[in-house]
Amino acid sequence: MKTGIVILSFIGLITLFGIILPLDYNEMDSANRFRAPSLSSPFGTDNFGRDVFIRVMVGAGHTLLTALLTVTGSAILGCTIGLISGYAIGIIDEVIMRLMDTLSSFPGILLALVLVSLLGNSGGTLIFALLILFIPGFTRIMRNGMLQYREKDFILLARIQGVPRYRIIFIHILPNLFTPLLSASVLGLSNAILAESTMSYLGLGLQPPIPSWGRMLSESQGFLINAPWCALAPGFMIMLTVLGFHFLGEGLKERAD
Repeated sequence: MKTGIVILSFIGLITLFGIILPLDYNEMDSANRFRAPSLSSPFGTDNFGRDVFIRVMVGAGHTLLTALLTVTGSAILGCTIGLISGYAIGIIDEVIMRLMDTLSSFPGILLALVLVSLLGNSGGTLIFALLILFIPGFTRIMRNGMLQYREKDFILLARIQGVPRYRIIFIHILPNLFTPLLSASVLGLSNAILAESTMSYLGLGLQPPIPSWGRMLSESQGFLINAPWCALAPGFMIMLTVLGFHFLGEGLKERAD
């Protein structure tokens, strides 16, 4: 868990600098194309002479924001659906869970590709497509938690006292599920970053010249031999960020257990 905190602190600093510093991520210098890493340009330059380090810093904000919006939206919707499903049981629970099984049965990237193809290629569409993919996971977590707590003595007492259902669900039960929800959300961020990078690599989502790590990987594959730093920089950042969220999420999960 400490390793994850250290890694994410480093990523957070890079992201913060990319947001607050007046950096021109699209400044081209044809005289310095494919310049190797140096003190003035730690990650070298690309085929247009653009500073790869600056583009990685700015791209961090776009990648992390997409992942954060995806997980936040899917957590809100998944939690609401899962809590209702677990509390209602019966036909409502059956219909909801079969719908979640249907969504989970489709390959994730394929479903996202279909949604983006139907709704158009943009950052908002990418977030919506990825959000749909993550809803079933949060729904199952909340449903299982609801089934665990719905017959507890304090919940039965609340029912006897005539406490409204919405209050039982969101005030009495939901706070007890905060820890597994937090762990699932952190692990979900690592999966969302991988999914966003994959979609960006395929040319979906944010479009040039706006930088994103997956798109940078795709653009640099044509000169991987001559200028490997153009691909290594965003690839390393993707790997490091995913590992950071994974270590942190696993640490939270162990503490919860």
